[in-house]
Amino acid sequence: MNTAACAVLAIAGVLAIGDWIVVAPSVAAKRIEYVLKPATTLGLLIVAVVLDPERDAQRTWFVVAVALSLAGDVFLMLPRDAFVPGLASFLLAHVAYIVGFTLEPHRGVAVIVATGVVLLAAATVGRRVLAAARSSEDPSIAVPVAVYMTAISVMVVLAAGTAETFAVLGAGLFFASDSLIAWDRFVSPFRWARPAIMVTYHLAQAGLIVSLTR
Repeated sequence: MNTAACAVLAIAGVLAIGDWIVVAPSVAAKRIEYVLKPATTLGLLIVAVVLDPERDAQRTWFVVAVALSLAGDVFLMLPRDAFVPGLASFLLAHVAYIVGFTLEPHRGVAVIVATGVVLLAAATVGRRVLAAARSSEDPSIAVPVAVYMTAISVMVVLAAGTAETFAVLGAGLFFASDSLIAWDRFVSPFRWARPAIMVTYHLAQAGLIVSLTR
């Protein structure tokens, strides 16, 4: 990466660490989170804009994905429940990532292995999440959740198919972050959910963005 991208990435990293701290159960400084959470994603968006990518078209789609993720971040941290708009924003973000990943070659073996891993996750964690969503106060939420799970699964498979380290790590961490969100919301809330979600999420976005420079 160029100097400007590295500098902005370092700043985003500092903001991310601050966000991880303020969402910890013993801190829970919501007002500070309102600043740090979107600021971190904005920083990552700037990194995507200023770095020197291997493929300009792919960078364009990744920039769209991070911008949509920024919108999703805002929806999901609002004091009112805006889960569905947040889900929709991230769904579109994954569609943008999918388009971006289709612009490069893929290795058949990597795609097959990733598909197997994703199907295993769907049969275990995904099945539990959908069952809990159907049993929630709003059973209709299960449909958009299922659509979202499909989209991120496709994104993970395509990212893994590139066999590029940062793309694989980024997509895998994104899958982990979203699984934590779904488990905490629908299956069983747990105390350290928010820090775990944000750590995996920020590292996921950073990994996907850095993969543009391979």
